[in-house]
Amino acid sequence: MASAWWPCLILALLSGLAASGFPRGPFLLLGKRSLPEGVANGVEVYSTKINSKVTSRFAHNVVTTRAVNRADTAKEVSFDVELPKTAFITNFTLTIDGVTYPGNVKEKEVAKKQYEKAVSQGKTAGLVKASGRKLEKFTVSVNVAAGSKVTFELTYEELLKRHKGKYEMYLKVQPKQLIKHFEIDVDIFEPQGISMLDAEASFITNDLLGSALTKSFSGKKGHVSFKPSLDQQRSCPTCTDSLLNGDFTITYDVNRESPGNVQIVNGYFVHFFAPQGLPVVPKNVAFVIDISGSMAGRKLEQTKEALLRILEDMKEEDYLNFILFSGDVSTWKEHLVQATPENLQEARTFVKSMEDKGMTNINDGLLRGISMLNKAREEHRVPERSTSIVIMLTDGDANVGESRPEKIQENVRNAIGGKFPLYNLGFGNNLNYNFLENMALENHGFARRIYEDSDADLQLQGFYEEVANPLLTGVEMEYPENAILGLTQNTYQHFYDGSEIVVAGRLVGEDMNSFKADVKGHGAANDLTFTEEVDMKEMEKALQERDYIFGNYIERLWAYLTIEQLLEKRKNAHGEEKENLTAQALDLSLKYHFVTPLTSMVVTKPEDNEDERAIADKPGEDAEATPVSPAMSYLTSYQPPQNPYYYVDGDPHFIIQVPEKDDALCFNINEAPGTVLRLVQDPVTGLTVNGQIVGDKRSSPDSKTRKTYFGKLGIANAQMDFQVEVTTEKITLWNRAVPSTFSWLDTVTVTQDGLSMMINRKKNMVVSFGDGVTFVVVLHQVWKKHPVHRDFLGFYVVDSDRMSAQTHGLLGQFFQPFDFKVSDIRPGSDPTKPDATLVVKNHQLTVTRGSQKDYRKDASIGTKVVCWFVHNNGEGLIDGVHTDYIVPNLF
Repeated sequence: MASAWWPCLILALLSGLAASGFPRGPFLLLGKRSLPEGVANGVEVYSTKINSKVTSRFAHNVVTTRAVNRADTAKEVSFDVELPKTAFITNFTLTIDGVTYPGNVKEKEVAKKQYEKAVSQGKTAGLVKASGRKLEKFTVSVNVAAGSKVTFELTYEELLKRHKGKYEMYLKVQPKQLIKHFEIDVDIFEPQGISMLDAEASFITNDLLGSALTKSFSGKKGHVSFKPSLDQQRSCPTCTDSLLNGDFTITYDVNRESPGNVQIVNGYFVHFFAPQGLPVVPKNVAFVIDISGSMAGRKLEQTKEALLRILEDMKEEDYLNFILFSGDVSTWKEHLVQATPENLQEARTFVKSMEDKGMTNINDGLLRGISMLNKAREEHRVPERSTSIVIMLTDGDANVGESRPEKIQENVRNAIGGKFPLYNLGFGNNLNYNFLENMALENHGFARRIYEDSDADLQLQGFYEEVANPLLTGVEMEYPENAILGLTQNTYQHFYDGSEIVVAGRLVGEDMNSFKADVKGHGAANDLTFTEEVDMKEMEKALQERDYIFGNYIERLWAYLTIEQLLEKRKNAHGEEKENLTAQALDLSLKYHFVTPLTSMVVTKPEDNEDERAIADKPGEDAEATPVSPAMSYLTSYQPPQNPYYYVDGDPHFIIQVPEKDDALCFNINEAPGTVLRLVQDPVTGLTVNGQIVGDKRSSPDSKTRKTYFGKLGIANAQMDFQVEVTTEKITLWNRAVPSTFSWLDTVTVTQDGLSMMINRKKNMVVSFGDGVTFVVVLHQVWKKHPVHRDFLGFYVVDSDRMSAQTHGLLGQFFQPFDFKVSDIRPGSDPTKPDATLVVKNHQLTVTRGSQKDYRKDASIGTKVVCWFVHNNGEGLIDGVHTDYIVPNLF
């Protein structure tokens, strides 16, 4: 079968997790002009499902859309999803008529040449684009033949952060056409117990509220479902357009019987800390405000409105001052003053009188505000148990005085000296947001973009509310010494009311009986220490219940949080430190299949035209101000299997498809564990594949015999001096006797002259030999403590016609056409499995109708394959007897 050339879509994500904004997404845009009953431009999007599983704040989201081309000609079908800037894409697959085209994660350098080639051809269309304040749009399109079906599936993960006392999932829903099966399904599991759960939509009607939307929670579990019928989606009873157009928001919080909660699963822990009922620590706030000429008009008016509202929220124990900067610097008062009613009234008058003028001197404005806070502390003008904060607002870049960003950063860092945080608010897009963000991060704060819109004043006020109520300062999270590796950030300058501190790490020893966590902090009245103790045995008992969602959630949460923090540290690092941070973040990104600023995805897309690459950049906050280049690429060299197919999988079951008969034959080989069988041998190409049998740990209660499988495979090419040994634990590649070892936890592609080997984490491994044959090895994993079964491998052959006519072996002998005839179909000993007479290779055999599984697409469920089963180790079907195929070792 001739091979097709598969163009690649390169999905490159550049910027880090947006420090601004809280988790949002996804936003669905599907279809085009509405036509009756969901068919638009000949394409029917008949199913869209957003499935979210949240375990302990960690959300695993899968967006699946299915469409069919009902036109008489090929049509382009598009898939758009808006996902949070704070999320990491973990997978994307495109399935056309049952054939799946996967995405793959790689380091950016791997795709650099592909990118440069595409740019030289002028092809720079993006797959990921900025979309509004908190979202990014993922877009992919594909040509679909008349009558064909296509399925798009995007998976992404994120840690939901607590904001103003609750966790929020925000979905922007806009299908733009009627969809037969539309569903949002969210499962939430929180070991602390769920205290409140709500869901609402801006477009929802009483009819939808009563029947299409359901929400419930009890104990540790919560569920939200939105499943409108076709009629409920109509904008009016006789309309053919959809009313599903707007925001769908889910909010929840957890019980907080104690200030913290520690969870431990599979050697990883996470510690959530959010005390309640503590008095607010008085704060000293220096408001550093840009009043340069560019702030004139609406921006300055909105700033005034926001500051007036903020003054309403100031507590009498607080201290404040306003520092205004343009070409020079002026202040409201000479030093900080207490927020008494009289002073607040005077402050309102001052704010209302602010006028724009001149240039932008960020350096001197910030240094004046910082100096004022330092002096107030030194002169004891503010309470001993108070905390200081700098809030700076600007709409542009420094253009007078010290204007070099790196020098301003240095001056500010030295002036603050790590004593209090700096929060930078960037108003609009005409500024260097990266500079504001980096400066805030290295001074224990964060940056936030304020969008030029009618609600800009509310955005400013909303930010202030996040930091208005510090409950603790100098927070330190302490854990057992010498028992933790890979600890995420565990010191924080502030804990603010309504937020949450999250720390995760890996446990070193497995023999711990208990786990203790201490949290120390300074409160408004005294110093506090909170202690959490966990009984490891009690935690193990709860483990099975936690698998209600997905079992490795704490490990992935730890990886997500670690990558997020490494990327933040990297922004202000230099030289060897930056190289080390980059290497750590890249290693974790690849290991856990996260698309981050250091990785990219290439999705193989079937097209009939020539090589075409669409280059995508993940837009950073400075996307409009600073041109960006792709950060990483995902390459998939695996062309999905084509008929005919030959494989061995299971106990071990050999499946031989005979295309001329539109049927399949199958047989078993019953041999002792440890036996090595010759599966494929081609003397012309030099390819050999052998497999070693492993057995169940013991016979199952309902079986008299112990099942056997393939536990090791050896693939060798004598001409290329290449060998690969595949086990259920690892893959070892020998190239000219030099070994390279990979884990099934890796996602990696190895390419060399005439060879491509791709490992898809915990799923399968694909080996392609240039224009020749492709082998697929499927990994089957079972519960490690299963009393009977063990992990095993499946082996599949793709493009078998590219091997020579001299190919032999238990599978290889069938690669060339052969004939058989089935007759006299009759009842067998099992009423559901008829017997028949099979004539093949001059033998007359009794065979039984049965079925096996094809696990190429799904290693857990598989696809049913009907076949005629040849008894007695394939006797009469295979050449000779099965013992002829026993060899001494894998190579």
